[in-house]
Amino acid sequence: MRKVATLFCLAAAAWEAHGARIVRHTWPPAVSLSSRHTAAPTLSSRRAACAGLAAAALLGSSASASDEPPVKVYFGAGCFWHVQHEFVKHEAVTLSRGGDQISAVSGYAGGTKLGSGDRVCYHNMQQLADYGKLGHAEVVQLSIPPNSLDSFAKKYVSLFGENGIRHDPQDRGGEYRSLVGLPGGTASPLYASMQRAAAGTPMRLVPGTGDEEDTLGARTILVMDSTKFPFYPAELYHQFHNDFQGPPYGKAYNNLLTVQFNSGRVGPTGCPDLQLS
Repeated sequence: MRKVATLFCLAAAAWEAHGARIVRHTWPPAVSLSSRHTAAPTLSSRRAACAGLAAAALLGSSASASDEPPVKVYFGAGCFWHVQHEFVKHEAVTLSRGGDQISAVSGYAGGTKLGSGDRVCYHNMQQLADYGKLGHAEVVQLSIPPNSLDSFAKKYVSLFGENGIRHDPQDRGGEYRSLVGLPGGTASPLYASMQRAAAGTPMRLVPGTGDEEDTLGARTILVMDSTKFPFYPAELYHQFHNDFQGPPYGKAYNNLLTVQFNSGRVGPTGCPDLQLS
């Protein structure tokens, strides 16, 4: 019952609005990790219990749902801030992951070129290895058991809704195109999971060749061979970030940056990084 309550509360708490104003992050985040389990005194006891369980699920380590060797896949659908949040929640609920076992990392993929030092960076004043100019798109990579890919593929396709439009159509350009990275691309045995997820939806799967333009309006998902179009992690500033399209995701979510940094899952990329400035 405790596990069921934890998962239920996590799903609810992930959408709860927080009253704090959105401000630029500092590194490391000022909130103490030890304080995140303390319920606000104004909350009801039931709501406080949910908040504590949700934070514990997000920030505490827990066992993976499967002992299968994991596979790395990536998904892109507009701005990676929103996509990362969606997949963090999905990992927590479907794989019972939390804290340093969360694998969703924001980054870039799909381009045919690299910048100096083999870097791929966000737009920056130095014009260093700009991901858009190099043909890459914003994506989120996960490391998941192969037998869970059906669930994650379905979650991904659901991000386009019934009309096949991503959540942030105001962001336009090749940097925001829709793409999926699988080892082997359309030739991968994992591709069947994407086919099942897309069946009966407006979305069409097409092989990706790299450097594509935006897919907005075409309702297509580019399927990339991730061995030919690998993933490049984004800067710390872009990890576990609020997407500014609604209420902040909350401190328990934002503080995953500290947990992931301390565990070595994310770190400096060699690119200009507002988190480190």
